[in-house]
Order: sequence, then C-alpha cells, then structure tokens
Amino acid sequence: MNTHKEQLVQKYNVPAPRYTSYPTVPFWDDEKPEVSQWLQVVKRTFAESNATKGISLYLHLPFCEKLCTYCGCNKRITKNHGVEGGYIEAILAEWGLYLAQFPEKPIIRELHLGGGTPTFFSPENLRLLLERLYAGAELHPEKEFSFEGHPNNTTTEHLQTLYELGFRRVSYGIQDFDLQVQLTINRFQPYENVKHVTDEARRIGYESVNFDLIYGLPYQTLKSVGETIDKVATLMPDRIAFYSYAHVPWVSPGQRSYTEKDLPDNVEKRALYELGLEKFKALGYTDIGMDHFALPHDTLCKALQSKELHRNFMGYTTCQTDLMIGLGTSSISDAKYAYMQNKKTVESYKEVVLEGELAVLKGHFLTDEDLLLKEAILSIACKGGLQLTEELLQLIGVAGQTELQQMEAEGLIACTKTSLQVTTLGQAFIRNICMVFDQKLQHSERVGEQVFSKAI
Repeated sequence: MNTHKEQLVQKYNVPAPRYTSYPTVPFWDDEKPEVSQWLQVVKRTFAESNATKGISLYLHLPFCEKLCTYCGCNKRITKNHGVEGGYIEAILAEWGLYLAQFPEKPIIRELHLGGGTPTFFSPENLRLLLERLYAGAELHPEKEFSFEGHPNNTTTEHLQTLYELGFRRVSYGIQDFDLQVQLTINRFQPYENVKHVTDEARRIGYESVNFDLIYGLPYQTLKSVGETIDKVATLMPDRIAFYSYAHVPWVSPGQRSYTEKDLPDNVEKRALYELGLEKFKALGYTDIGMDHFALPHDTLCKALQSKELHRNFMGYTTCQTDLMIGLGTSSISDAKYAYMQNKKTVESYKEVVLEGELAVLKGHFLTDEDLLLKEAILSIACKGGLQLTEELLQLIGVAGQTELQQMEAEGLIACTKTSLQVTTLGQAFIRNICMVFDQKLQHSERVGEQVFSKAI
C-alpha cells in the first residue's frame, strides 16, 4: 500500500454505516409508530409501484443448530426442528396481514431467505412455506430469488427444492478456511463441503453463487487469508462479499470467547483488506463497492455498469423496487417513505402476529429532507456519483462542502459545480463519502461512538 493511501486509510478508518437505509437504524425517530400510519405508507407505495416494479420480500429464518461466535445476526440456537412449523405459521399470518391491505395481488420481483440459517428448515417445510406464500401473489417474469445456505447442512434436496420454486442465486457463509480461525469462531466447515455444495448448485442450474468472507477475525494473518482466497479462487464464485469483522462483545456475547488480543490490530486488518482487494481484482472481479465484488458476467456487475444498481436492507441488488416487506422476527421493511422493524424475539413476534396484528418494534417516517439525502446517498453507493443541486449543497452546509473539497484534493472524488464522481481510489472510501451527506449522523452527539463497524 503506497504512503498516500495508507494515510487516507488511517484518516478514514472510522465507524461508518453500511447505508442499507437513510436514516440508518440508530437514528430512526419513532420508537413505536402507529400501525395504521405504517400501513397507509405501505398502501401508498404499493399503489405507486407494484404494477410497474413489483415488490421485494425478505424472510428472516432465525434458527441455527450451533452458535458461530463471530456472528452479530439475530438468531436462535436450537437443535429442536419442531420449531419450524410454528414459525412458518407466524410468517404466513404476517404475510396475510399485508395481503389484506393490497387492492390487488402483489407481484414478487425479489425474494431473499436470510437468517440465522435458512437451510435449518427442511426442504419440505421450505416448500410448504413458499408455496403458501406464492398463493397470494404473482411472480414477476424477471424475478430474483436467493437464499443463504450453510455449507455443512445445505443438501442437494434443499438446492433442488428451492430451484424448483424459482431460486437462482445462493449465498454460502464461508468466512475463512483456516482451521484455527474456524475452531475459534466455532464454524468448522471443510473446503470439501463448500466445493460440494457449490458444484451441486451449478449442476442444478443456479446462475449465481456468492461466498461471504470476513477479514479481521481472530488469528487471521496475511498468509492465512491469502490461502483462503486461493482456495476460493479454485471455485470462482460469481460474487464475493468481503466483510470487515466488527468486534462488539457487548452486543454479541459469543464474541467473549476470545479477546481483542487475538484479533489483527488496525494496521494488520488494513493489510488483510488490501490483500483481498488485490487478489480479487487479479482474479477478474469488479469492485462493486461497500465490500462486494462480482465477475463481469454476473447481473450485479452488469447493473453497476448500466447504473441500475440498487441498495436496500438486503444489500446491493439489481431490483429497483420501492416496497420491501420484511417478514419474521427482527425483519425490516422499507416502504420508500417509511421504515419499520419487527420485534426481535421469536416469542414476542409470534405472539403478536398470531393474534392478528403486526409485530412493530420501531420505525421512521421520512421527511422531504430525508428523502433527498437518501437519494443522494443511494446514488453515491450505487452509481458512484450524483448531481450536486443547490438544495443538496445547502443541506450539507459549509462544513460538508469543505469536506468534499478536501476529499477532492485527496483524490477520492472529482467534482464540478453540479456533479460529484467517485474515483477509483475513492471506491474503498464510499462509506466515508456517503457520511458527508448523512445529516442525522453529522448533527448527532453520537458521532465517534462505536455504533457502526469501521469503514475499512
């Protein structure tokens, strides 16, 4: 890493949001929004966009048989598969509450099964869940359906069943292939298992396989991460997510099984990221932004090139939907003009939805200012630039404009009086560039708090 970039990394490696929404969840205004208000916004967004764009669905399936100690996701650890049926009934009950609000059948354009471990559920129960969910909807002819699979328990039956139900993308959580790292984070999975499920997905006909990798885990070194990426290269997944590990033991108690002394320090962690970046580019992957890489043939890479990339609570997507309904415990919904999150425990979520009400935990209704800033941040994250209008410049003020001038001097962006473009160098600092436009964060007393993971 050259001296200039090293100085930039030292300066900008600060806590930063991933901008799957604006405002980000810690800065939502409404701890308990009125359900009637939320549903009014849902119906408005549905009426504006269902016929032209369709809708997105995210299903949170929280169960895992084992605790991966690095994980910060909302999960429930159990070996009791008897929980599957009751949870399916709760999700379908919640879906029914939304269907009752729609004047016509929703057109499902995008569907993602996340977790937890979605492949904790049997293929038979996944079929039952999805066929009943589809019964109240139409499926878009250009649908994008995807799921997260654990390499150790994703069977050929899982892959075949979900393929028959319209799924064409699968994401496998790899994290790291080094044995010491795997044992420390309690996620032992041999390379052979990953190769098998990758080969099976491709044999069946899946069009895109993603690997999730993490840098900054305990006991990772340049040598071990390099060897992990070399093994990944033998399988050449169509997409790679290369996430920065966030050590937050006060949020995820499982992380207390190791200490900060076991983690790469800031300099070592930066070097791991740079190694990954260098190796992925050498393998032919395009840097999509915010931790994501894709091969040129993948739809994610094509959407970036055609400036049709979108970003929502599921991350980067090729689907330009305005309404995303999150079903299941802790799921977040995005209705363009408002956000809502479900209750976070399985019991409280099930109790409410099975009584015929939405399990609302908190939400946020966007102001006109929020909408303008949301569009700006999405444009930077998805299109690598934006139009600098007078209204936008006034919102970020002198401080924000000065910061943009500094970033331009550092080579992160190129600006004219009316436009901003992220440079190749600036690609690694997209989260920092977005932060300039994040007025909730800029005007908060929480600036500098470890609310978010670090940018790099």
